[in-house]
Amino acid sequence: MAIPKVCGIETEYGIQLSGPGDANPIAASSILINAYVSHLGRQDRPPGRASRVGWDFEDESPGRDARGFAREGAMPPEVETHLVNAVLTNGARFYVDHAHPEYSTPECSTPLEVVRWDKAGERTLAASMAAAGDILPPGQRIVVYKNNSDHKGNSYGCHENYLMDRAVPFSRISQHVMAHFVTRQIYAGAGKVGCEAPSTGGVAVPYQLSQRADFFEEEVGLETTLKRPIVNTRDEPHADPQRYRRLHVIVGDANLAEVATFVKVGATALVLAMIEDDWFGERDLSLATPVRAIRQVSWDLSLAQPLELAAGGTITALGLQWELFGLARKYAEDRGLSCLGSEEVGREVLRRWEAVLAGLESDPSSLAGQLDWVAKYQLLSAYRERHGLNWSDHRLAAMDLQYHDVRPERSLFARLSTERLVSEDEVLEAMTEPPRSTRAYFRGRCLQRWAASVAAANWDSIVFDLGGDPLRRVPMMEPLRGTASHVDTLLNRCESPAELLEQLGS
Repeated sequence: MAIPKVCGIETEYGIQLSGPGDANPIAASSILINAYVSHLGRQDRPPGRASRVGWDFEDESPGRDARGFAREGAMPPEVETHLVNAVLTNGARFYVDHAHPEYSTPECSTPLEVVRWDKAGERTLAASMAAAGDILPPGQRIVVYKNNSDHKGNSYGCHENYLMDRAVPFSRISQHVMAHFVTRQIYAGAGKVGCEAPSTGGVAVPYQLSQRADFFEEEVGLETTLKRPIVNTRDEPHADPQRYRRLHVIVGDANLAEVATFVKVGATALVLAMIEDDWFGERDLSLATPVRAIRQVSWDLSLAQPLELAAGGTITALGLQWELFGLARKYAEDRGLSCLGSEEVGREVLRRWEAVLAGLESDPSSLAGQLDWVAKYQLLSAYRERHGLNWSDHRLAAMDLQYHDVRPERSLFARLSTERLVSEDEVLEAMTEPPRSTRAYFRGRCLQRWAASVAAANWDSIVFDLGGDPLRRVPMMEPLRGTASHVDTLLNRCESPAELLEQLGS
Protein backbone atom coordinates (compact mmCIF):
# COMPACT_ATOMS: atom_id res chain seq x y z
CA MET A 1 0.00 0.00 0.00
CA ALA A 2 1.12 3.55 -0.70
CA ILE A 3 2.66 5.30 2.29
CA PRO A 4 0.94 8.39 3.76
CA LYS A 5 1.63 11.44 1.63
CA VAL A 6 3.12 13.80 4.21
CA CYS A 7 3.35 17.06 2.29
CA GLY A 8 4.10 20.77 2.41
CA ILE A 9 4.57 23.90 0.31
CA GLU A 10 7.57 26.23 -0.03
CA THR A 11 6.65 29.67 -1.37
CA GLU A 12 9.12 32.24 -2.66
CA TYR A 13 7.39 35.62 -2.41
CA GLY A 14 7.96 38.50 -4.78
CA ILE A 15 9.43 41.49 -2.93
CA GLN A 16 9.65 45.19 -3.74
CA LEU A 17 11.47 47.88 -1.77
CA SER A 18 10.32 51.39 -2.67
CA GLY A 19 11.61 54.75 -1.56
CA PRO A 20 15.13 56.17 -1.13
CA GLY A 21 18.13 53.89 -0.77
CA ASP A 22 19.41 50.69 -2.35
CA ALA A 23 16.55 48.49 -3.64
CA ASN A 24 18.50 45.28 -2.98
CA PRO A 25 16.01 42.39 -2.76
CA ILE A 26 18.33 40.23 -0.63
CA ALA A 27 18.78 43.03 1.90
CA ALA A 28 15.06 43.80 1.82
CA SER A 29 14.22 40.12 2.41
CA SER A 30 16.62 40.04 5.36
CA ILE A 31 15.06 43.15 6.86
CA LEU A 32 11.61 41.66 6.43
CA ILE A 33 12.37 38.37 8.18
CA ASN A 34 14.52 39.92 10.92
CA ALA A 35 11.76 42.41 11.67
CA TYR A 36 9.21 39.62 12.09
CA VAL A 37 11.43 37.46 14.31
CA SER A 38 12.45 40.46 16.42
CA HIS A 39 8.80 41.44 16.76
CA LEU A 40 8.03 37.96 18.10
CA GLY A 41 10.90 38.33 20.54
CA ARG A 42 9.41 41.55 21.88
CA GLN A 43 5.78 40.50 21.92
CA ASP A 44 5.47 36.77 22.46
CA ARG A 45 8.44 35.53 24.48
CA PRO A 46 9.22 35.82 28.20
CA PRO A 47 12.19 38.04 29.13
CA GLY A 48 15.54 36.42 28.55
CA ARG A 49 14.31 33.80 26.08
CA ALA A 50 16.05 33.70 22.71
CA SER A 51 13.96 35.11 19.88
CA ARG A 52 15.49 33.05 17.07
CA VAL A 53 16.46 29.50 16.31
CA GLY A 54 18.58 29.19 13.19
CA TRP A 55 18.57 26.54 10.50
CA ASP A 56 20.89 23.54 10.72
CA PHE A 57 22.49 22.90 7.30
CA GLU A 58 24.07 19.59 8.30
CA ASP A 59 21.84 17.48 6.06
CA GLU A 60 21.40 19.83 3.09
CA SER A 61 22.34 18.12 -0.19
CA PRO A 62 20.51 19.75 -3.11
CA GLY A 63 22.95 18.33 -5.65
CA ARG A 64 21.97 14.68 -5.15
CA ASP A 65 20.07 13.41 -8.19
CA ALA A 66 17.31 10.80 -7.89
CA ARG A 67 18.46 9.21 -11.15
CA GLY A 68 21.83 8.40 -9.64
CA PHE A 69 23.64 10.78 -11.98
CA ALA A 70 23.71 14.44 -12.89
CA ARG A 71 23.77 15.64 -16.46
CA GLU A 72 27.04 17.28 -17.46
CA GLY A 73 26.76 21.01 -16.86
CA ALA A 74 23.85 20.66 -14.45
CA MET A 75 23.60 23.45 -11.89
CA PRO A 76 21.87 22.30 -8.68
CA PRO A 77 20.76 25.00 -6.24
CA GLU A 78 23.43 26.40 -3.94
CA VAL A 79 23.09 26.16 -0.16
CA GLU A 80 23.29 29.76 1.05
CA THR A 81 24.25 29.35 4.69
CA HIS A 82 25.09 33.03 5.19
CA LEU A 83 21.57 34.39 4.66
CA VAL A 84 18.82 34.87 7.25
CA ASN A 85 17.26 31.54 8.17
CA ALA A 86 14.81 31.07 11.04
CA VAL A 87 12.66 28.24 12.40
CA LEU A 88 9.26 29.31 13.74
CA THR A 89 7.26 27.89 16.63
CA ASN A 90 4.67 26.46 14.21
CA GLY A 91 7.41 24.24 12.76
CA ALA A 92 7.81 26.32 9.60
CA ARG A 93 11.01 27.66 8.04
CA PHE A 94 11.21 31.38 7.18
CA TYR A 95 14.33 32.44 5.32
CA VAL A 96 16.01 34.31 2.47
CA ASP A 97 16.32 32.18 -0.65
CA HIS A 98 18.46 33.94 -3.26
CA ALA A 99 16.59 37.24 -3.68
CA HIS A 100 13.27 36.32 -2.08
CA PRO A 101 11.73 35.75 1.32
CA GLU A 102 10.63 32.12 1.42
CA TYR A 103 8.14 30.50 3.76
CA SER A 104 8.10 26.70 4.00
CA THR A 105 5.11 25.24 5.76
CA PRO A 106 5.67 22.63 8.44
CA GLU A 107 5.09 19.02 7.44
CA CYS A 108 1.37 18.35 7.06
CA SER A 109 -0.47 15.02 7.03
CA THR A 110 -3.44 16.06 4.87
CA PRO A 111 -4.08 18.47 1.97
CA LEU A 112 -6.44 20.42 4.24
CA GLU A 113 -3.62 21.01 6.73
CA VAL A 114 -1.48 22.27 3.84
CA VAL A 115 -4.17 24.84 3.02
CA ARG A 116 -4.25 26.02 6.62
CA TRP A 117 -0.50 26.37 7.14
CA ASP A 118 0.05 27.80 3.65
CA LYS A 119 -2.52 30.48 4.42
CA ALA A 120 -0.72 31.07 7.75
CA GLY A 121 2.36 31.80 5.66
CA GLU A 122 0.50 34.61 3.89
CA ARG A 123 -0.49 36.12 7.23
CA THR A 124 3.12 35.79 8.44
CA LEU A 125 4.36 37.77 5.42
CA ALA A 126 1.72 40.45 6.02
CA ALA A 127 2.80 40.71 9.67
CA SER A 128 6.42 40.88 8.52
CA MET A 129 5.64 43.86 6.30
CA ALA A 130 4.00 45.67 9.21
CA ALA A 131 6.96 44.89 11.49
CA ALA A 132 9.45 46.07 8.85
CA GLY A 133 7.48 49.28 8.42
CA ASP A 134 8.22 50.15 12.04
CA ILE A 135 11.98 50.12 11.50
CA LEU A 136 12.47 51.30 7.91
CA PRO A 137 13.63 54.89 7.28
CA PRO A 138 10.92 57.43 6.42
CA GLY A 139 9.73 57.02 2.84
CA GLN A 140 10.84 53.41 2.49
CA ARG A 141 8.38 50.54 2.21
CA ILE A 142 8.59 46.80 1.58
CA VAL A 143 5.73 45.16 -0.31
CA VAL A 144 5.39 41.41 -0.78
CA TYR A 145 3.42 39.52 -3.44
CA LYS A 146 2.42 35.87 -3.53
CA ASN A 147 2.99 35.45 -7.25
CA ASN A 148 5.55 33.81 -9.55
CA SER A 149 6.74 36.35 -12.10
CA ASP A 150 8.03 39.92 -12.15
CA HIS A 151 7.10 40.35 -15.85
CA LYS A 152 10.78 41.10 -16.54
CA GLY A 153 11.74 37.55 -17.46
CA ASN A 154 12.27 36.35 -13.87
CA SER A 155 10.23 33.63 -12.21
CA TYR A 156 10.27 32.41 -8.60
CA GLY A 157 8.76 29.23 -7.36
CA CYS A 158 6.04 27.67 -5.31
CA HIS A 159 7.37 24.18 -4.59
CA GLU A 160 5.44 21.24 -3.19
CA ASN A 161 6.91 18.25 -1.37
CA TYR A 162 5.45 14.74 -1.03
CA LEU A 163 6.75 11.79 0.97
CA MET A 164 7.19 8.71 -1.19
CA ASP A 165 8.38 5.13 -0.87
CA ARG A 166 12.08 4.81 -1.75
CA ALA A 167 11.37 1.40 -3.35
CA VAL A 168 9.38 2.95 -6.20
CA PRO A 169 11.65 3.46 -9.24
CA PHE A 170 12.05 7.14 -10.06
CA SER A 171 11.55 6.35 -13.74
CA ARG A 172 8.03 5.13 -12.95
CA ILE A 173 7.26 8.28 -11.00
CA SER A 174 8.50 10.48 -13.82
CA GLN A 175 6.62 8.52 -16.50
CA HIS A 176 3.21 8.79 -14.88
CA VAL A 177 3.33 12.12 -13.06
CA MET A 178 4.50 14.17 -16.07
CA ALA A 179 1.10 14.38 -17.78
CA HIS A 180 -0.56 15.31 -14.48
CA PHE A 181 1.88 18.18 -13.92
CA VAL A 182 1.33 19.48 -17.45
CA THR A 183 -2.46 19.42 -17.24
CA ARG A 184 -3.34 20.22 -13.61
CA GLN A 185 -2.81 23.93 -14.29
CA ILE A 186 -6.39 24.03 -15.62
CA TYR A 187 -7.39 24.29 -11.94
CA ALA A 188 -4.08 25.09 -10.23
CA GLY A 189 -2.98 28.02 -12.40
CA ALA A 190 -2.87 31.46 -10.77
CA GLY A 191 -3.57 33.33 -14.02
CA LYS A 192 -1.35 35.84 -15.77
CA VAL A 193 -1.56 38.78 -18.14
CA GLY A 194 0.71 38.35 -21.14
CA CYS A 195 3.46 35.89 -21.93
CA GLU A 196 7.20 35.58 -21.18
CA ALA A 197 8.06 32.52 -23.25
CA PRO A 198 10.95 32.96 -25.72
CA SER A 199 8.51 32.39 -28.58
CA THR A 200 4.78 31.80 -28.94
CA GLY A 201 4.97 30.56 -32.52
CA GLY A 202 2.62 33.31 -33.61
CA VAL A 203 -0.01 32.47 -30.97
CA ALA A 204 -1.51 35.52 -29.26
CA VAL A 205 -1.37 35.16 -25.47
CA PRO A 206 -3.16 38.12 -23.88
CA TYR A 207 -3.97 36.10 -20.75
CA GLN A 208 -3.01 32.58 -19.67
CA LEU A 209 -3.81 30.05 -16.97
CA SER A 210 -0.40 29.72 -15.32
CA GLN A 211 2.30 32.09 -14.11
CA ARG A 212 5.01 29.42 -14.34
CA ALA A 213 4.36 27.56 -17.60
CA ASP A 214 6.43 29.94 -19.75
CA PHE A 215 9.58 29.14 -17.78
CA PHE A 216 9.94 25.36 -18.17
CA GLU A 217 12.51 24.13 -20.67
CA GLU A 218 13.25 20.48 -19.78
CA GLU A 219 11.20 17.38 -19.07
CA VAL A 220 13.33 15.95 -16.25
CA GLY A 221 16.29 17.48 -14.43
CA LEU A 222 17.94 18.75 -11.25
CA GLU A 223 17.92 22.52 -11.77
CA THR A 224 15.30 24.84 -10.30
CA THR A 225 16.29 28.29 -11.63
CA LEU A 226 17.78 27.59 -15.08
CA LYS A 227 16.62 24.98 -17.60
CA ARG A 228 13.72 24.30 -15.26
CA PRO A 229 12.39 20.75 -15.57
CA ILE A 230 8.75 19.70 -15.27
CA VAL A 231 9.86 16.78 -13.07
CA ASN A 232 12.61 17.72 -10.62
CA THR A 233 15.12 15.05 -9.63
CA ARG A 234 16.45 16.47 -6.36
CA ASP A 235 16.99 13.52 -4.02
CA GLU A 236 16.97 15.07 -0.58
CA PRO A 237 14.44 13.11 1.51
CA HIS A 238 14.74 14.96 4.86
CA ALA A 239 13.85 11.57 6.35
CA ASP A 240 15.25 8.05 6.53
CA PRO A 241 16.91 7.78 3.08
CA GLN A 242 16.65 4.00 3.08
CA ARG A 243 12.85 4.12 3.34
CA TYR A 244 11.75 7.39 1.79
CA ARG A 245 12.21 9.86 -0.99
CA ARG A 246 10.76 13.37 -1.17
CA LEU A 247 9.29 14.32 -4.50
CA HIS A 248 10.23 17.98 -4.92
CA VAL A 249 7.65 19.56 -7.23
CA ILE A 250 8.65 22.89 -8.78
CA VAL A 251 6.02 23.13 -11.51
CA GLY A 252 3.18 24.76 -9.55
CA ASP A 253 1.86 28.30 -9.20
CA ALA A 254 1.45 30.10 -5.88
CA ASN A 255 -2.28 29.96 -5.18
CA LEU A 256 -4.34 32.32 -3.05
CA ALA A 257 -7.64 30.48 -3.58
CA GLU A 258 -7.96 27.76 -0.94
CA VAL A 259 -9.92 25.35 -3.14
CA ALA A 260 -7.21 25.56 -5.81
CA THR A 261 -4.50 24.70 -3.27
CA PHE A 262 -6.58 21.88 -1.80
CA VAL A 263 -7.30 20.22 -5.15
CA LYS A 264 -3.75 20.79 -6.44
CA VAL A 265 -2.15 19.09 -3.43
CA GLY A 266 -4.86 16.47 -2.94
CA ALA A 267 -5.03 15.33 -6.56
CA THR A 268 -1.24 15.23 -6.83
CA ALA A 269 -0.94 13.17 -3.63
CA LEU A 270 -3.51 10.73 -5.02
CA VAL A 271 -1.73 10.41 -8.35
CA LEU A 272 1.52 9.69 -6.50
CA ALA A 273 -0.19 7.07 -4.34
CA MET A 274 -1.48 5.39 -7.49
CA ILE A 275 2.03 5.41 -8.93
CA GLU A 276 3.39 3.80 -5.77
CA ASP A 277 0.78 1.05 -5.93
CA ASP A 278 1.40 0.56 -9.66
CA TRP A 279 -2.26 1.36 -10.29
CA PHE A 280 -1.63 2.60 -13.82
CA GLY A 281 -0.49 -0.84 -14.96
CA GLU A 282 -0.14 -0.76 -18.74
CA ARG A 283 -2.13 2.49 -18.94
CA ASP A 284 0.17 5.13 -20.37
CA LEU A 285 -1.01 8.74 -20.59
CA SER A 286 2.44 10.06 -21.53
CA LEU A 287 2.49 13.15 -23.69
CA ALA A 288 4.58 13.30 -26.85
CA THR A 289 6.07 16.75 -26.12
CA PRO A 290 5.52 17.76 -22.47
CA VAL A 291 7.47 21.03 -22.61
CA ARG A 292 5.49 22.22 -25.59
CA ALA A 293 2.27 20.91 -24.06
CA ILE A 294 2.68 22.75 -20.75
CA ARG A 295 2.62 26.05 -22.64
CA GLN A 296 -0.18 24.95 -24.96
CA VAL A 297 -2.36 24.20 -21.94
CA SER A 298 -1.56 27.48 -20.21
CA TRP A 299 -2.26 29.58 -23.30
CA ASP A 300 -5.60 27.91 -24.10
CA LEU A 301 -8.50 29.49 -22.20
CA SER A 302 -10.96 27.35 -24.18
CA LEU A 303 -9.46 24.18 -22.60
CA ALA A 304 -9.97 22.54 -26.00
CA GLN A 305 -6.38 22.35 -27.31
CA PRO A 306 -5.60 18.75 -28.35
CA LEU A 307 -2.35 17.41 -26.91
CA GLU A 308 -0.42 14.67 -28.69
CA LEU A 309 0.00 11.43 -26.76
CA ALA A 310 3.27 9.52 -26.99
CA ALA A 311 1.36 6.35 -27.92
CA GLY A 312 -0.57 8.14 -30.66
CA GLY A 313 -3.80 10.08 -30.73
CA THR A 314 -4.66 13.25 -28.86
CA ILE A 315 -6.40 14.31 -25.68
CA THR A 316 -7.24 17.67 -24.10
CA ALA A 317 -5.89 18.72 -20.70
CA LEU A 318 -9.40 18.45 -19.30
CA GLY A 319 -9.83 15.03 -20.83
CA LEU A 320 -6.56 13.84 -19.35
CA GLN A 321 -7.54 15.09 -15.89
CA TRP A 322 -10.86 13.22 -16.24
CA GLU A 323 -8.87 10.07 -17.02
CA LEU A 324 -6.75 10.54 -13.91
CA PHE A 325 -9.81 11.25 -11.80
CA GLY A 326 -11.49 8.07 -13.05
CA LEU A 327 -8.45 6.04 -12.09
CA ALA A 328 -8.34 7.75 -8.68
CA ARG A 329 -12.01 7.01 -7.98
CA LYS A 330 -11.49 3.31 -8.72
CA TYR A 331 -8.31 3.36 -6.64
CA ALA A 332 -10.23 4.82 -3.69
CA GLU A 333 -12.89 2.12 -3.96
CA ASP A 334 -10.27 -0.63 -3.97
CA ARG A 335 -7.50 0.70 -1.71
CA GLY A 336 -9.13 3.44 0.36
CA LEU A 337 -7.78 6.93 0.93
CA SER A 338 -5.66 6.58 4.06
CA CYS A 339 -2.70 7.75 1.95
CA LEU A 340 -4.14 11.28 2.25
CA GLY A 341 -3.95 11.13 6.03
CA SER A 342 -7.71 10.85 6.50
CA GLU A 343 -10.46 8.98 4.70
CA GLU A 344 -12.76 11.96 5.23
CA VAL A 345 -10.30 14.43 3.74
CA GLY A 346 -9.59 11.99 0.92
CA ARG A 347 -13.28 11.78 0.02
CA GLU A 348 -13.44 15.59 0.00
CA VAL A 349 -10.45 15.72 -2.35
CA LEU A 350 -12.26 13.42 -4.78
CA ARG A 351 -15.48 15.40 -4.49
CA ARG A 352 -13.75 18.73 -5.09
CA TRP A 353 -11.61 17.39 -7.92
CA GLU A 354 -14.68 16.07 -9.73
CA ALA A 355 -16.67 19.26 -9.11
CA VAL A 356 -13.87 21.45 -10.45
CA LEU A 357 -13.48 19.35 -13.62
CA ALA A 358 -17.25 19.40 -14.16
CA GLY A 359 -17.33 23.16 -13.72
CA LEU A 360 -14.49 23.66 -16.17
CA GLU A 361 -16.29 21.46 -18.67
CA SER A 362 -19.66 23.21 -18.42
CA ASP A 363 -18.90 26.81 -17.43
CA PRO A 364 -15.45 27.87 -16.14
CA SER A 365 -16.85 31.20 -14.96
CA SER A 366 -18.85 29.31 -12.33
CA LEU A 367 -15.56 28.59 -10.56
CA ALA A 368 -14.62 32.22 -9.92
CA GLY A 369 -15.00 31.64 -6.19
CA GLN A 370 -12.68 28.65 -6.23
CA LEU A 371 -9.90 29.02 -8.81
CA ASP A 372 -7.39 31.86 -9.06
CA TRP A 373 -7.09 32.01 -12.84
CA VAL A 374 -10.85 32.24 -13.26
CA ALA A 375 -11.30 34.83 -10.49
CA LYS A 376 -8.55 37.03 -11.87
CA TYR A 377 -9.74 36.67 -15.45
CA GLN A 378 -13.27 37.80 -14.53
CA LEU A 379 -11.94 40.72 -12.52
CA LEU A 380 -9.61 41.96 -15.26
CA SER A 381 -12.06 41.31 -18.09
CA ALA A 382 -14.75 43.40 -16.40
CA TYR A 383 -12.32 46.29 -15.88
CA ARG A 384 -10.99 46.01 -19.42
CA GLU A 385 -14.45 46.07 -20.98
CA ARG A 386 -15.61 48.91 -18.76
CA HIS A 387 -12.67 51.11 -19.82
CA GLY A 388 -12.21 49.82 -23.36
CA LEU A 389 -8.64 48.61 -22.79
CA ASN A 390 -6.41 46.26 -24.72
CA TRP A 391 -4.88 43.37 -22.80
CA SER A 392 -1.49 45.03 -23.27
CA ASP A 393 -2.57 48.08 -21.23
CA HIS A 394 -0.23 48.63 -18.25
CA ARG A 395 -3.23 49.08 -15.94
CA LEU A 396 -4.17 45.44 -16.39
CA ALA A 397 -0.61 44.33 -15.62
CA ALA A 398 -0.72 46.46 -12.47
CA MET A 399 -4.02 44.88 -11.44
CA ASP A 400 -2.57 41.45 -12.10
CA LEU A 401 0.19 42.23 -9.59
CA GLN A 402 -2.21 43.82 -7.11
CA TYR A 403 -4.25 40.62 -7.06
CA HIS A 404 -1.30 38.95 -5.30
CA ASP A 405 -0.53 41.67 -2.71
CA VAL A 406 -0.29 39.89 0.65
CA ARG A 407 -1.70 42.86 2.57
CA PRO A 408 -5.43 42.17 3.04
CA GLU A 409 -6.27 45.87 2.80
CA ARG A 410 -4.49 46.19 -0.57
CA SER A 411 -5.06 42.80 -2.19
CA LEU A 412 -7.55 42.53 -5.03
CA PHE A 413 -7.92 38.84 -4.20
CA ALA A 414 -9.02 39.75 -0.67
CA ARG A 415 -11.90 41.82 -2.08
CA LEU A 416 -13.38 38.81 -3.87
CA SER A 417 -15.83 36.33 -2.37
CA THR A 418 -13.69 33.23 -2.68
CA GLU A 419 -14.59 30.09 -0.78
CA ARG A 420 -12.83 29.38 2.49
CA LEU A 421 -11.95 25.85 3.61
CA VAL A 422 -10.36 26.90 6.90
CA SER A 423 -11.51 29.63 9.27
CA GLU A 424 -9.50 32.78 9.88
CA ASP A 425 -9.15 31.81 13.56
CA GLU A 426 -7.60 28.49 12.46
CA VAL A 427 -5.18 30.34 10.18
CA LEU A 428 -4.11 32.80 12.88
CA GLU A 429 -3.55 29.96 15.32
CA ALA A 430 -1.43 28.16 12.71
CA MET A 431 0.94 31.15 12.59
CA THR A 432 2.35 30.04 15.96
CA GLU A 433 1.08 26.48 16.51
CA PRO A 434 2.40 23.41 14.63
CA PRO A 435 0.30 20.63 13.09
CA ARG A 436 -0.41 17.95 15.69
CA SER A 437 -0.17 15.12 13.17
CA THR A 438 3.53 15.13 12.10
CA ARG A 439 7.01 15.54 13.60
CA ALA A 440 6.53 19.32 13.18
CA TYR A 441 4.66 19.14 16.47
CA PHE A 442 7.76 18.07 18.40
CA ARG A 443 9.88 20.72 16.66
CA GLY A 444 7.37 23.48 17.30
CA ARG A 445 6.71 22.58 20.94
CA CYS A 446 10.43 22.41 21.72
CA LEU A 447 10.86 25.89 20.26
CA GLN A 448 7.88 27.20 22.21
CA ARG A 449 9.23 25.91 25.52
CA TRP A 450 13.02 25.82 25.23
CA ALA A 451 14.12 28.07 22.36
CA ALA A 452 17.02 29.40 24.43
CA SER A 453 18.46 25.88 24.59
CA VAL A 454 17.97 25.03 20.91
CA ALA A 455 21.13 25.75 18.94
CA ALA A 456 19.60 24.94 15.55
CA ALA A 457 16.94 22.84 13.87
CA ASN A 458 16.00 21.43 10.51
CA TRP A 459 13.38 19.09 9.10
CA ASP A 460 14.86 15.90 10.48
CA SER A 461 16.65 16.93 13.69
CA ILE A 462 16.91 19.41 16.56
CA VAL A 463 20.24 20.39 18.11
CA PHE A 464 20.20 21.29 21.81
CA ASP A 465 22.84 23.35 23.62
CA LEU A 466 22.64 22.79 27.37
CA GLY A 467 25.65 24.96 28.20
CA GLY A 468 28.64 23.00 29.40
CA ASP A 469 27.83 19.75 27.62
CA PRO A 470 28.51 19.01 23.94
CA LEU A 471 25.72 19.85 21.55
CA ARG A 472 23.07 17.12 21.50
CA ARG A 473 21.29 16.23 18.28
CA VAL A 474 17.83 14.63 18.44
CA PRO A 475 17.12 12.88 15.11
CA MET A 476 13.60 12.91 13.69
CA MET A 477 13.89 10.66 10.66
CA GLU A 478 10.25 9.49 10.68
CA PRO A 479 7.87 12.27 9.55
CA LEU A 480 4.90 10.66 11.30
CA ARG A 481 6.61 10.31 14.67
CA GLY A 482 6.89 13.24 17.07
CA THR A 483 3.16 13.91 16.73
CA ALA A 484 0.99 15.14 19.60
CA SER A 485 -0.19 11.61 20.31
CA HIS A 486 3.43 10.41 20.44
CA VAL A 487 5.12 13.09 22.53
CA ASP A 488 2.56 15.16 24.46
CA THR A 489 2.83 13.01 27.60
CA LEU A 490 6.63 13.14 27.43
CA LEU A 491 6.76 16.89 26.87
CA ASN A 492 4.27 17.62 29.64
CA ARG A 493 6.26 15.72 32.26
CA CYS A 494 9.60 17.33 31.36
CA GLU A 495 10.45 20.61 33.08
CA SER A 496 13.67 21.30 31.17
CA PRO A 497 15.43 20.36 27.94
CA ALA A 498 17.98 18.42 30.00
CA GLU A 499 15.18 16.31 31.40
CA LEU A 500 13.75 15.82 27.91
CA LEU A 501 17.08 14.58 26.59
CA GLU A 502 17.48 12.27 29.56
CA GLN A 503 14.01 10.81 28.94
CA LEU A 504 14.69 10.41 25.22
CA GLY A 505 17.97 8.66 25.98
CA SER A 506 16.27 6.17 28.26
